[in-house]
Amino acid sequence: MAHELGRFRVLNSKPVNLDGFSVPDAALGLVAMRSPHDPSPSLVLRGGEVTQLDGKDAGDFDVIDEFIARYGIDLEVAEEAMGLDDMTLARMAVDINVPRAEVVRLIGGTTPAKLARVIALMSPVEMQMAMAKMRARRTPSNQAHVTNQLDDPLLIAADAASAVAYGFREVETTVPVLGDAPSNAVALLIGSQVGTPGAMAQCSIEEALELRLGLRGLTSYAETISIYGTEQVFVDGDDTPFSKAILTSAYASRGLKMRVTSGGGAEVLMGAAEKCSILYLESRCVSLARALGSQGVQNGGIDGVGVVASVPEGMKELLAENLMVMMRDLESCAGNDNLISESDIRRSAHTLPVLLAGADFIFSGFGSIPRYDNAFALSNFNSDDMDDFLVLQRDWGADGGLRTVPPEHLEAVRRRAAKAVQAVYRDLGLADYDDARVEDVVAANGSRDLPAGHPRMVAEAAASIEAKQLTVFDVIASLHRTGYIAEAEAIATLTRERLRGDQLQTSAIFDDEFRVLSKLTDPNDYIGPATGYALSEQRRAEIDGIRQARSGAELTADQDEHGGHVTVTDIEPAVQGSDPREVCIGLSPAWGRSVWLSLCGLTIGEVLRQISAGLEEEGCIARTVRVRSTIDVGLIGLTAARLSGSGIGIGLQGKGTALIHRRDLAPLANLELFSVAPLLTAKMYRELGKNAARHAKGMAPVPIFTGGTDESISARYHARAVALVALEREACEPGQPPMTVKVEQR
Repeated sequence: MAHELGRFRVLNSKPVNLDGFSVPDAALGLVAMRSPHDPSPSLVLRGGEVTQLDGKDAGDFDVIDEFIARYGIDLEVAEEAMGLDDMTLARMAVDINVPRAEVVRLIGGTTPAKLARVIALMSPVEMQMAMAKMRARRTPSNQAHVTNQLDDPLLIAADAASAVAYGFREVETTVPVLGDAPSNAVALLIGSQVGTPGAMAQCSIEEALELRLGLRGLTSYAETISIYGTEQVFVDGDDTPFSKAILTSAYASRGLKMRVTSGGGAEVLMGAAEKCSILYLESRCVSLARALGSQGVQNGGIDGVGVVASVPEGMKELLAENLMVMMRDLESCAGNDNLISESDIRRSAHTLPVLLAGADFIFSGFGSIPRYDNAFALSNFNSDDMDDFLVLQRDWGADGGLRTVPPEHLEAVRRRAAKAVQAVYRDLGLADYDDARVEDVVAANGSRDLPAGHPRMVAEAAASIEAKQLTVFDVIASLHRTGYIAEAEAIATLTRERLRGDQLQTSAIFDDEFRVLSKLTDPNDYIGPATGYALSEQRRAEIDGIRQARSGAELTADQDEHGGHVTVTDIEPAVQGSDPREVCIGLSPAWGRSVWLSLCGLTIGEVLRQISAGLEEEGCIARTVRVRSTIDVGLIGLTAARLSGSGIGIGLQGKGTALIHRRDLAPLANLELFSVAPLLTAKMYRELGKNAARHAKGMAPVPIFTGGTDESISARYHARAVALVALEREACEPGQPPMTVKVEQR
């Protein structure tokens, strides 16, 4: 009977093995890039019209070809662009000496097949270099999902206020129950303007209702106008590029910021990939988005991300999708909004290149709520990943659009948002939520923390909003009547800005003072090192100021709590002993002066007591000496050994690092070393004392096993160790001889 190897037993249990992986299969469309069935790039013009596009004559065009041929290619530059070889165009995209505008001009004249081939030549690092130059807006930003399984409007509002406090400039909701959409839209609108105004909001639902909510001013942008790379999927959805163009114009004509959604893998999921590569089909989508007049594209896998991630080079293809959008001079809302893997490593690896390169939106939906509450789907990052993302920003000095929020501020904005919605719903006769519900929402992590409440309340509120045909002006007036003046003014300003239309420019967002940042007002001017977007001192401090960061004083604050539990008294300058049973214990300079607690949590007095007890149990005598001239535990131990009557010494630092030394050895050649202080226990220190005594008596020591190093070498201890070493350095007295000391425990 075959036995499973232990190594594979462990590997098989890892989360990555819950993911699905596929061998490349062109027949199913399971090829990331360069399918043998991808068409070769071509463009033939006659009389100012396209008669051949990527190997297909005009008579054979499908509806996507037809739309791109009519509206998606700059014919004035097409001959020049298509005449350049793929490598030249790829290098121009990466080259910091070629202006972004020149790349955009040339790419405007390329066909979908041409752009797909150009981008497929780049390595992931080269794609990141190109993205740094090619994104439209200089300042990166981020978008959040704000949903819950109950469609609870108080929780929607509180979570929206939390999201904008963290720095999200777009917030997006959807519904488990379609009829609840008007309530969700109103709650999101109010919550998104609490504390930090200016974020734009949308309610992603069936397109007709979504458009009606937008026309009534209850939402300010839309992005779920889906487009596809094959005609059959359009047919299945009862759509065409022409119908999508009408819808795009309808949104924009009423001042709603608007982008389309595509994303590799959609056609594969629908069984209509036509044997083409994922990248080529997505190139068609991006060309189509440009032709539609959309402000941008939400892509990077989206709902099909798991399909793309299942094939070789899938992660690379997802990055390539985002780059194609930028090269077509559109706003890039860079995916990351759907869980790509059960592996934390893989999902982080998917996100990091976009964070480092920068995008108009690093996420097209960071789940600012718990994973279980995300009504879109499981996002690649959710609220319980917030600390990780903030640390990633800090680690790399990269701006992902977010900031740390103090708990007291988060509580304040959550309460104000929930109470504002409570007040408006009462005032407008929509629903009556009591104060207990508000407090439950403020404290809740998600909907599972809330009492069930009245299950029909949301549905009745939503139906009333529709029956009364409430508009943004009704919401503003209600906020004024109920005393929420700041929120009313913020929503009024947001509504006025829609009339100006500046938010319809490519890559537009509002900052918290309602200034528009866009391709026009905040253009990406990256041309190499020391150019383009750079963190201001204020923004750098914001990114660096994660809630877990501790100053040196804070890292050593617990030392003072234990200060004085031992008293160390100098007796005399230390001299060499003569008793063969004597083992000297060398104490570090700060031991019992400024360091009182070791990294393992034992007080320094307890550590010394255990070592001394071990020596005594083996019949040896302990003498304590303070080594003042060095903080090196090896030299401390060697100094103690040279003073010891037995020639055996113990070196002990305040943070707990300890070793056994012998007088005739080199400084680094000790007999036994406890180098990883956080792992140590009282028993281990006692055993160390016993072994020192055994060495003194000429006996063989007993091995001491620490049981592993997984906790001990964790990064959680390193900053504290540095702070404690600094205390040792301050107490060091170079050139001063060791002193015999008396240690008394209190």
